[in-house]
Amino acid sequence: MAAKYSRIVDRALTRLKLKQLRLLVAVGKHGNIQAAARELHVSQPAATKMIQELELDFEVKLFERTNRGVIPTVYGEAMIRHGKLIFAQISNAAQELDDLTEGTSGRVVIGTLLAASSQLLPLAIEQVLSKRPNVTIKVVEGTNEVLMPGLRAGEIDLIVGRLPIHRHRDKLAQIPLFSERIQLLVGSSHPLCKKTNVTFNDLKNYGWILPPIETSLRSQIDRYFVDMEQYHPPVTIESVSYLTNRGLLAGNSNLIAVMPAHIATHDVRLGLLQYLSFKLPFETGSVGISYRGEDQLSPAGNAVLSALSSVAETL
Repeated sequence: MAAKYSRIVDRALTRLKLKQLRLLVAVGKHGNIQAAARELHVSQPAATKMIQELELDFEVKLFERTNRGVIPTVYGEAMIRHGKLIFAQISNAAQELDDLTEGTSGRVVIGTLLAASSQLLPLAIEQVLSKRPNVTIKVVEGTNEVLMPGLRAGEIDLIVGRLPIHRHRDKLAQIPLFSERIQLLVGSSHPLCKKTNVTFNDLKNYGWILPPIETSLRSQIDRYFVDMEQYHPPVTIESVSYLTNRGLLAGNSNLIAVMPAHIATHDVRLGLLQYLSFKLPFETGSVGISYRGEDQLSPAGNAVLSALSSVAETL
């Protein structure tokens, strides 16, 4: 086993070319060698030969041929994942060199979950731009299921929001920032607005806006519904878009939304939305940052990391 490992490492160091890795990633993306060859401006026979050389060097089968094209084997998936990370590191190196040259430039891709999108992240971005006005910041919104693969592949630098409780934690650094309260929100014209001491029976006949099924908060909600005599809402809308949720609640609907309390603070103050006087049994969750490690971040990325920690102390 050790001899095989040493042999493969030696071949990778002496024979592996970036163009081969680019082809590997392209084939994984397209599921088709011909399309990948076109993307790299090489002939299909040349692309096929490059893949065969990779399979010989690494002594594994990287793709399975089907009548629809090719699909990566487990070995192919591993190679594609590492290839993406290598290209992400090259990009980070280029950004860091540019940052060192310009002093205040760079580019950071931030994944955000609902819990961070209204206050924490905007304030942190404002703080970064005040000191580094030439930094380009890209924000990608989604759930952990959507964002975490991008983080691991190097396409996203860090994710800020509710930290995953069980999944997606392996080989990632996490910084808890603060605990959030989970509350029920309704529009200002909802029938339960003026009711004090709302009970679960009061909630049963209304539709709910819930986080997607793959989120940890949704798992907690679903378990709670099971405990409450296998309750099923008459209407369920799955959404992580606050603008959509806000519009649904503020309209003439009788929906109830489950979300972090601080997300809607501004709209509650304006009288557009209202918290219900109902206590959920899972009021808190940890909001924080997930990333691959400080040595994986550019200077601009570390500036965002520092700003998020600084802003969190004030919230």
